Amino acid sequence: MPILSGQTTLVFDDFEGNSNVPEWIGDDCLLNPAFANPFPGEDNPSATVLRYQDIGGQYANARFQLAENFDLSTNQTFSLLVYLDASGTTGNQNSQISLKLQNGTLPEPWTTQSEIIKPIIPNEWQMVTFNFESDNFINLDPASPAPTLRDDFNRVVIQINGENNNDQVLAYLDNLELSSTVTIDDYVYDQLVWSDEFEGEGALDPTKWYHQTIIPDGNSWFNGEVQHYTDRIDNSFVDNGTLKIVAKRETYTDQGVTKQFTSARLNSKFAFTYGRVEIRAKLPFGVGTWPALWTLGKNITENGGYWQTQGFGTTGWPACGEIDIMEHWGDNQNYISSALHTPSSFGGTVNNGGRVIPGVSDNFHLYAATWTPEYIEFSVDGIVHYRYEPAVQNNDTWPFDLDQYLLFNVAVLPNISASFTESELEVDYVRIYQESPSSVQDRSSIDFEPAYPNPFSNELNLDLGTRFNGPALISIHDLSGRTLLQRQVNVIEGAAKVRQLSELGQGVYILSVEVENDRRYFKAVKN
Repeated sequence: MPILSGQTTLVFDDFEGNSNVPEWIGDDCLLNPAFANPFPGEDNPSATVLRYQDIGGQYANARFQLAENFDLSTNQTFSLLVYLDASGTTGNQNSQISLKLQNGTLPEPWTTQSEIIKPIIPNEWQMVTFNFESDNFINLDPASPAPTLRDDFNRVVIQINGENNNDQVLAYLDNLELSSTVTIDDYVYDQLVWSDEFEGEGALDPTKWYHQTIIPDGNSWFNGEVQHYTDRIDNSFVDNGTLKIVAKRETYTDQGVTKQFTSARLNSKFAFTYGRVEIRAKLPFGVGTWPALWTLGKNITENGGYWQTQGFGTTGWPACGEIDIMEHWGDNQNYISSALHTPSSFGGTVNNGGRVIPGVSDNFHLYAATWTPEYIEFSVDGIVHYRYEPAVQNNDTWPFDLDQYLLFNVAVLPNISASFTESELEVDYVRIYQESPSSVQDRSSIDFEPAYPNPFSNELNLDLGTRFNGPALISIHDLSGRTLLQRQVNVIEGAAKVRQLSELGQGVYILSVEVENDRRYFKAVKN
């Protein structure tokens, strides 16, 4: 399982404008949530804090209430900074701070209370934590279950120097947080291990590519395809910095079989297990064309395939596994699809997803697949459209723990348009990334950096702490660690703006971005 983990914040207020606390209310307590910090310093350099002035009420406190209840089964730790000002405090009560959780929807919320009390030292800023799983807690009703087994709390009550007294208290609070441990299933595939930038002119690099031309059954290709695949430069070549795979209408005889169309089917001479594949491509036009960017198991028994000729063919299809990074059918012009073929579902597989993208044959787009030990995720231009993550992994659902190799081809189907003459799949580059040793070693823990505005509505600003300029891929995760969105952004002097986030629901999100071989993490709340 992934082991990237760290603390993310579910409830917070820094009393400097970053907060998701609806309102602070004082009971027999004067509150000022934007008070100039009277004791700034290394322990708390904040400009403003919450001023807490107990005016002698028997049950004086500061509190707030949320619309949704806390989930203490996963989020148990509150923390805050506190400064008890002895000059404004009377009596001889114990110097302490308590945090109480209550059900604020009831007429008598205190009857549901669970409380943790912590000692504090007067006249200094100190961080205090309240962990409702591991700290000693006091339930007002002894018959109540442990806090982590309850789901009725929505109110937080903070009380300094106890209750049932009429002493006065002057204190300051800052940086309240309710934190959760989050594990991000973000495998860091950051080391380029194989690529082709398709520079130069003419034939493909023979050290990287193999032309698969042998008809598997001696007469036709699979799926009713009607073309010959050739190794001629007419059908596949490099020109002006891109690979061209050209499907043509022409009479061509090979292996004793005459067909009316030709194209090319390329096998990579590189195979790999796990990683991220990025392919920048522009697709052909024409009803009846079927371009694909995909992988097959290196162990496939397929007559004429490169790895079969190298002696690796031991397993039939679909037991070898197939990953379709991108497929496009010319009779559904602006729709692209991704799919998995396994023994549990193949051919018309149910394991597929896609999206409509206008202009796929007019413009280049970045087609990508991230293949991990637990899931395979597909995206176009950084936007995820399908994720395959079977609940049970076995030979039927997950033949994806062995090497796969790349295939690029343009097939021609029987419904090819009568007016079709030729069209091409154009590839700017293909790049495969895997984990570098440093990314594996650094998985033990992560630190989150702030994003702003926080909370956010539609866009976020990230300070990457670097002078980097250039493109970057930003991944957005929920608290379960699931990747929800990816965005390509342009970083200028280390600053990145992530736009079009209105589709995210309310909640806490984690953002990850890699620049200059360093991965950084941010946290933010969507309102």
